[in-house]
Amino acid sequence: MTKIILVRHGETVWNKELKYQGHTDTDLSDEGLRQAELVADRLADEKIDAVYASDLRRACITAEAIAARHGLPVTCMRDLREILFGEWEGLTYEGISGRWPKEYTQLFTRTEEVRIPGGETFGELKERAAGAIASLVERHDGETVVVVSHGGTIRTIICAALNIHLNHVWDIRLDNTCVSIIEYHKQRSIVTLLNDIHHLRPWVSLLQTTHKP
Repeated sequence: MTKIILVRHGETVWNKELKYQGHTDTDLSDEGLRQAELVADRLADEKIDAVYASDLRRACITAEAIAARHGLPVTCMRDLREILFGEWEGLTYEGISGRWPKEYTQLFTRTEEVRIPGGETFGELKERAAGAIASLVERHDGETVVVVSHGGTIRTIICAALNIHLNHVWDIRLDNTCVSIIEYHKQRSIVTLLNDIHHLRPWVSLLQTTHKP
């Protein structure tokens, strides 16, 4: 069995501005840097054998905070990048829906079918992300591996593990620096934790939070 601990990167300035990022190499905000240290503290007592990350800065910086607690290097993998949002990168939700209303509606209703202008499909994202995870599972049999990646990418990895249709990808909530865990056994994959962010705030305020898609 290989345990994969999936961590979404810390908050970026574009997250705060509700802009689509994709492959644009944005930096963490001050809050994102704080979140990276908190999730590193959260995982400090875990037995971790290796740390991997998307090669985009927001993921690498988050991963470096985690790896530093264990004296491990961070190995970057391009296949762990966020979906390529093409012409949508740098635009807000309102800006995209105003120019591409059909594609934007499809993004949330028929996710698997939508081709983002100049970008990838979610099927293509799932193929490269799941392929990257499969290679790590083979390479680290019997070990625990941290993978720091992006919201869309981690969602497709979870869909692949549970054989969930990609049209349900937005039914999975993933907050910045959330921790999710998948155990890869010989015959099946088991999700043992999803969107754990208790390191960010007290449970009282967490339970009062309402998700805004």
